[in-house]
Amino acid sequence: MNQITVKSLPLYEVIRDIAEALDTTYEENCGEYYVRIPDHCGTGTIRGINFHGGFGLIIYECTFHEDLEIHFIVSKVHPLKFLFCLSGELLHRFEDESSYNEIDQYQSSIVASKSYNGHILQFKGQQKIKVSSLEIDREKFQEKMDCELRNLDPKLKELFMDSKASNPFYYAGFYSLQIADLFRKIDTFENNDFIRRIFLEGKAYQILTYLVLQYHDDLKDAGKRSLLREHEINLIEKVAGKIDMNLSQPETIDSLAEEIGLNVNKLQEGFKYLYGSTVNSYIQKSRLGLAKHLLISTQLNISEIVEKIGLSSKSYFSKVFKEQYGITPSEFRQKNRNLLRSK
Repeated sequence: MNQITVKSLPLYEVIRDIAEALDTTYEENCGEYYVRIPDHCGTGTIRGINFHGGFGLIIYECTFHEDLEIHFIVSKVHPLKFLFCLSGELLHRFEDESSYNEIDQYQSSIVASKSYNGHILQFKGQQKIKVSSLEIDREKFQEKMDCELRNLDPKLKELFMDSKASNPFYYAGFYSLQIADLFRKIDTFENNDFIRRIFLEGKAYQILTYLVLQYHDDLKDAGKRSLLREHEINLIEKVAGKIDMNLSQPETIDSLAEEIGLNVNKLQEGFKYLYGSTVNSYIQKSRLGLAKHLLISTQLNISEIVEKIGLSSKSYFSKVFKEQYGITPSEFRQKNRNLLRSK
């Protein structure tokens, strides 16, 4: 395993140390420092930018040929780190410990070392990884945000106010959809000048805000958590697929939520996020979509179509169909009779 050591603060000096350790150079543009991974080590970039008030952001987006450890060792209080694994897998441990904490894709963690104790990040070789790290110098940050910090959850308040690093801290969880969306916006932002710096700072503070909300949400019992996480999107898509396959006999919302291990509130939030509707609205839209298909492509009568889409009333079907499309089912079929004749 390869190993490099970073012995500097603040953040731009971190990028400088990484560049020197990798036997390459670094560049700077409007306060954003970045190093391109040299060919003999792998591919990708490591970027870092400092904001006002002891706040900064490092983005690791790279693939190393071999396992690599970055040792952050400096005789000072280390920044409070908020780590987000957007792809791949990251391992973290404190300098005085031997065991690693795994941070997998869709996971985030808050890590704070005690006193001058350092951090070790391990990147797996031959694995494309993207990790973002919000870095906070608590002493400087406290000067800027003193009033706001007083209203935090007691544990977070203690963490942010611990400028001397008297106590270690570790928390891990799955980051929310809001956080995932913010990172996607960072990825797609094209300006590469002063506007970018302002944009990144704004998004970094938003990410921090949502992470605090996520932390509070994680303190609740599993059945009462309301924030939908990025890794739960696949579960929502599975439910939508199951609904589409069983429109004639749809399950209740409660049973659908129970099957995938989410509470009803999260299930509803997921449908609003992905499809812009509640679960029931999605079911009705899917039913009407299937009805249109059957009206055009089959000779089934209206009663048979009503049964196929899981409704029991012809009059109700005609009512909701006309509300959605401005035309009755019979008129719709007549209008498309040429398509039927071509079958």
